[in-house]
Amino acid sequence: MSQISRRGFMKTALAMGALPLVANESKKENTLKVIHITDSHMDLADTASVEAMELMAEFINKEYKDLDFVLFGGDNFNNNVAGNKDALKFKEIIDKLHCPALLVRGNKESSPKPKGDSINLDEFKNMFLEDKSLLVDGRDWLLEKNGYLILGLDSCIENANNGLYTKETIAFAKKALQSKKPTIILNHHPYTNYWKGTEANDIHKYVLNNTDEVQKELFSFSNLILTLSGHKHIDSVKELHGTKAIVTRGFVRPLDLDMYPMRYVEINNVQISEKLIYTS
Repeated sequence: MSQISRRGFMKTALAMGALPLVANESKKENTLKVIHITDSHMDLADTASVEAMELMAEFINKEYKDLDFVLFGGDNFNNNVAGNKDALKFKEIIDKLHCPALLVRGNKESSPKPKGDSINLDEFKNMFLEDKSLLVDGRDWLLEKNGYLILGLDSCIENANNGLYTKETIAFAKKALQSKKPTIILNHHPYTNYWKGTEANDIHKYVLNNTDEVQKELFSFSNLILTLSGHKHIDSVKELHGTKAIVTRGFVRPLDLDMYPMRYVEINNVQISEKLIYTS
């Protein structure tokens, strides 16, 4: 008879809902509903990009009324105007959502233009990570909801397109994962060359630069059930060491007129269902 590893058993048991998180939990307490939006690249010089974000908020408020969160995966705005006018406009729009919005930075937010003038890390945290329910540690944050942990991990290198997890970020994530609660990671840079690129510079730019270390340190936890990334703008849903690793199509790449992509994700007893959706 073949043997199954402890990790394999844990993954299978979690997927089947055989290990309840807390006895007698209600269905609501076992369910998490989110929409993942990444790479919206809102730009005040591009009126259409601002209108697209307004359309996003209207669409979600009308069509997805029972969400727990909208998760924004970086490159949310292009951070290319003097001062923080684009960040303020982005916040004005997401504040119209009927549910909380949670954000991580992308390379656009970490590479301000003009350099040193536009919104920086501290300003980003003050503007977008002010929610008292967030546990903010350095560049990263944690939130618990309905028995699940959501980790917002900053994979950015200041003033660069490529990314990595610092030792502090890895330590923060490991500590959270040691709670054994089902955990979701939101970040910007994907973990694999899922598009099968052949150019070394391209792979360096888009794949998390220390992905081998991160996969060893974090994906070894059986309770890491889902990751949500962006950056490449190309859609992907794969299994990575037993974890569902999703990269959502860039919001900036509409399928057709006013059809801006997002991903709806529902987790019920750690069983994950997901689908790519469009604003119209």
